[in-house]
Amino acid sequence: MRSVTYSLGVSLDGYIVGPDGGFDWAGPDPKLFQFATDQLREVGVHLLGRRLHEAMSSWETADQGRTLDAPQRTWMALWNGLPKVVFSRGLTEVRGTSTRLATGGLAEEIARLRAEPGEANIAIGGAALAAEAAALGLIDEYRPKYYPVIVGGGVPFFEQRERRVDLDLVETRAFESGVVYCRYRVRR
Repeated sequence: MRSVTYSLGVSLDGYIVGPDGGFDWAGPDPKLFQFATDQLREVGVHLLGRRLHEAMSSWETADQGRTLDAPQRTWMALWNGLPKVVFSRGLTEVRGTSTRLATGGLAEEIARLRAEPGEANIAIGGAALAAEAAALGLIDEYRPKYYPVIVGGGVPFFEQRERRVDLDLVETRAFESGVVYCRYRVRR
């Protein structure tokens, strides 16, 4: 069965963007970018909320008007070819050749995607969408990348849902930039 994973960069104090809505603290790290690209190869479909979809849709045309290096071109090809499902109450259409709007609720979509053949992960992006999936007990692995910065507020990696979830640490990896990746599996 396909695993559902939640992976985003997060400040040490638990935010995916700072109070100003920015994440300029998640600066360039070539080895971390390669690691993220390798992880993307393990994904069979990516579930996104509206805001993350809008932010990531820039990769559709990232090569227009600027020069991308080889790692960026690889990321762009992988991302653009990856099937994506966008959850939004306000959108009536989405951009991207491999992108569609969700036709059902989150639990229904995940159940349908889990039933499809294949082993590739179902990745969730966006804190609000991940919080909904977590509240429903649908996330199998959490994969935060902790950045060495305290931003003091913003959008939290975890929205408070007053639900305890026990985790097992499966993997860690530290990068020269100070970023620490942790992979936790939900204890069932």
